[in-house]
Amino acid sequence: MKKTIAVIPTYNERENIAALIHEIRQLENNIEVLVVDDNSPDGTGKIVEELMSQDSGVHIFTRDERRGRGFAGADGFQWTLDYNYDVIIEMDADGSHPPEDIPRLIAELNNADVVIASRLIPGGGEKGRGLSRRIVTILANWYIRTVLGVKVRDCTSGFRCFRREVLETINPKKLLSPGPTIVEEVLYLCHLHRFRIHEIPFVFHERKSGISKLNIKILFRSLMDVWKIKNSYKNECK
Repeated sequence: MKKTIAVIPTYNERENIAALIHEIRQLENNIEVLVVDDNSPDGTGKIVEELMSQDSGVHIFTRDERRGRGFAGADGFQWTLDYNYDVIIEMDADGSHPPEDIPRLIAELNNADVVIASRLIPGGGEKGRGLSRRIVTILANWYIRTVLGVKVRDCTSGFRCFRREVLETINPKKLLSPGPTIVEEVLYLCHLHRFRIHEIPFVFHERKSGISKLNIKILFRSLMDVWKIKNSYKNECK
């Protein structure tokens, strides 16, 4: 059986994290959990540590430096390589990524190297969001596809599954994005290295509890950073 883990970056997710971990640990195939926590002041880390005392399949990586979604993702990926995991799932802690979809992501690795849970292919969608947010999602993905030249509908989906070899190749230690643009950076590197990228449909659920970290300023900066990603890797694979 392949050693499998779900990587969950967190900052102030005490209202969501325990239930999410419980749901993942109830799935088949003994999927372990790594919470990469930016030393959340709300006590997210303490909740995870308590769960760790009861379950050896739960882990935490508490970060005090280089805070941010991007650096957390990179450090989490490197942790999974250091501890020899074969299949790595990436997901958010806010309840928007249903754990019951994880087995479908893993199953699709029989045909791919990277599997993306997509809102923007037939069968996918969003629940609990207004029309304006859905339009923003569609336009942002059109923009990213155009700039990076990737043939993926949902480029901004942070609900994904990787073979170990993919992360070894892109090398998490070299990832540049400090913020949420890491999602597009990793996708672009997978594209440049010609890994097989498949999308499967899923329904995105609006955050269950807590406050979203995404705002217009962060979104605009992320869209501008897509050009930095393209320019930073213009010599990759040549």
